[in-house]
Parts: sequence; C-alpha cells; structure tokens
Amino acid sequence: MRSTGCRWRVVVATVVAMLAGGCAVVGATAVGVGASAGVTHTLSGITYRTFSVPMPKVKSATMIAFQRMGIKGASSSKLEGNEVITAKLPNREIEVELEPLTPNSTRMRAVAKNGMFHDSATATEIVLQTEKALGS
Repeated sequence: MRSTGCRWRVVVATVVAMLAGGCAVVGATAVGVGASAGVTHTLSGITYRTFSVPMPKVKSATMIAFQRMGIKGASSSKLEGNEVITAKLPNREIEVELEPLTPNSTRMRAVAKNGMFHDSATATEIVLQTEKALGS
C-alpha cells in the first residue's frame, strides 16, 4: 500500500513540475511581447511608457490619441510638476499622468478603471495611440 502512495506523490509532483514549467514559458512569452511594444504593465493594470520627447509634446500626442479613440471631455491639471489628464466614458474613468524626467524625456502612466477593476487593454491602447501620434 505504501508504495502506491509514493507513486502517486511522484506522479503528482511530476505533473505539477510540468505545469509550472509550461507557465514559465507562457510568462516569458508575455514579458517578451510587452517588452517589444515598449509598454510596461503592473499587476494592478496600470500601464507605463517612457518617451524620449518633452512633456508638452507627449501631452499633445495624448490628446490626439484621445481624439482618435473617441474619448471626449478630457481635462488636464498640474500636480507636483506632473500633468494629469482625466476623462470619463460611460463605463470607464481614464487618468493619464505625465511626469517630466528630463527636459527631453517623459514618463507616461495610464489607468483605465471600470468601477473597482482596471482595464489594462484600454490603458495600453492609449499609450500605443500616443506613441503613434508622436510618430515613434
């Protein structure tokens, strides 16, 4: 009886190891795809991107991205030297924060919230459309 229990443990351990190995491959692929696009995501659904462009140009490109995506009613404000652009959709709240890192580089943080949940796909599209508007 005892040898049967040991065999099952070995089988279970082998299956777990195989599944974990498969997850690592999938995870590595996802990281590679994100890295190639130049967009970084956090587990909370926030999207980041640094542009080698001054903040005023990134702000203009963000407004063009909003226009392309049909996001209307965007407003901006200053917060501790950063520019914060907000907009509301029927079921989303959008916030883009632009932080000047140097006179020629700007870090963008995009968040799209659907109630308590984050919509990383919409946040990523805002970043990608901003990049497109910049001609990068």
